Amino acid sequence: MKAFLAEYTVCNEPQLAAEGAAMLSVLQQSFEASGYAVVSPEGSDFAAEIRRRAPECDLGLVIAPDHLLFRFTHLLEQFTHNIGCGSMNAAVCANKRRTTDILMRNGIAVPEEVTAGRKIIKPITGCGAMGVRLSADEPGEGEFGQRYIEGEHYSVSLVGSRVTGNVCENYTGRPPLLLTVNRQEIVVGEDGALMYLGGETPVHPPREREIVEVATNAMNVLGCQGYAGIDVVVADSIYVVDVNPRPTTSLVGIAAVMEEEIAGILVAASHGGGPEAVHLTGHVRFDKDGSVQPV
Repeated sequence: MKAFLAEYTVCNEPQLAAEGAAMLSVLQQSFEASGYAVVSPEGSDFAAEIRRRAPECDLGLVIAPDHLLFRFTHLLEQFTHNIGCGSMNAAVCANKRRTTDILMRNGIAVPEEVTAGRKIIKPITGCGAMGVRLSADEPGEGEFGQRYIEGEHYSVSLVGSRVTGNVCENYTGRPPLLLTVNRQEIVVGEDGALMYLGGETPVHPPREREIVEVATNAMNVLGCQGYAGIDVVVADSIYVVDVNPRPTTSLVGIAAVMEEEIAGILVAASHGGGPEAVHLTGHVRFDKDGSVQPV
């Protein structure tokens, strides 16, 4: 069996390449341990490499910045079995303003859009914390502002079963599988830029059940499949601040404490199956470049 693992930043985005390489390494090790030969792009022409290598593989997964994920996932879906989020749902999640509006209309707490005062300014089609800043300035072209929520930052790592896309015939109605709740280390620089430094996992905050419920609802509303990371801020409510329909940096920490292979979970979920729960041992800190240390 062959698995096509295509991580965009390793060859195309130096600023994010270390994070991308760390996620790719964890996934490659897991698929190889699960009996797969792993195939990956060998050059910077990402689309050409998908067309060349994906057809020879039994399944595939694209990891790319959110604004590129639809394009490359849609391409992958034409050549092999996609075990990640469906391309159409990835397209919705790439537009942070549209995502916020959809979640709000479905009763999920999100920071409301604002134009005046001190606020979070983010790209409409961004990736993680890149380009996100705390400022009283007016948003620039292609940006929008949201109310700044003071609180604790967490992410929830989930794996969704089939809902839509090229394998929707595998829909079973199973709810998303919780992997972990992760504490995020996010700091604000002197220039107001938000910087993601890493985090720790697993954590069990006082409102854990509520955090997981909100994250799961957000994932279901947006129709995400495969691995997804839901970022929240815990304050007076549980606010969803970002939805990442792809593997995130937290995976490097999760793999260090989870008994199950992430490869097996992703493949099973793509057919509507998988475990009811995962088994975790230990507690680790991880940085954005993939270093993992026991706590």
